[in-house]
Amino acid sequence: MAMNIEQARLNMVENQVRPWEVLDGRVLDVISRVRREDFVAAEHRQLAFADLCLPLGHGEVMMKPVVEGRVLQALELLPTDHVLEIGTGSGFLTACLATLSAQVTSVDIHADFTAAAAQRLQAAGIANASLATGEAVNAWQPDGLFDALVVTGAVHAIPSRWLTWLKPGARALVVRGQSPVQQATLLTHEGAGRYREETLFETDLPYLTHAEPPQRFVF
Repeated sequence: MAMNIEQARLNMVENQVRPWEVLDGRVLDVISRVRREDFVAAEHRQLAFADLCLPLGHGEVMMKPVVEGRVLQALELLPTDHVLEIGTGSGFLTACLATLSAQVTSVDIHADFTAAAAQRLQAAGIANASLATGEAVNAWQPDGLFDALVVTGAVHAIPSRWLTWLKPGARALVVRGQSPVQQATLLTHEGAGRYREETLFETDLPYLTHAEPPQRFVF
């Protein structure tokens, strides 16, 4: 069974992630080393390496491996970076971010996600991730500023308050737009309130709570 898992992991990296233009050696290495199968529900363990979004509960999903790879590559994390993750989810991306950076602060609105992710991260030997439970679209407020921000659910529009949490030069990866065709957007803080935007790829993720598109009423 162990050999089957290792072969599945290798196939995921070589046949899914790398062909989707993920060529950063550090990113490929971390996706290979962090045990993805330990961050999924037991009933989905056999699907841990599939090209699928896996359900987490509360209508949330774990992103496809190819999307996780593109997200990690786009952030260009340095070993000295402090990263903010909005949407802890399973904790897998948290573990990858922590392996590539100095410190990760991760917040999720669901307390059970936070508790389960904390156990998984501890079991994986990840000691530089700090978890919080809170509603980050309107209410939760972090301490300090960050070198990178990543959001694991979609938003209809990027809350302006998030941009105030970025240091000059910081990168933010946010999936925004109208489902089922949303854009993964990279914003780079150029200083003095200016942000450079780059659309990286299309995807489709569930919206964060309170970040859904406004309802349209038909009369």
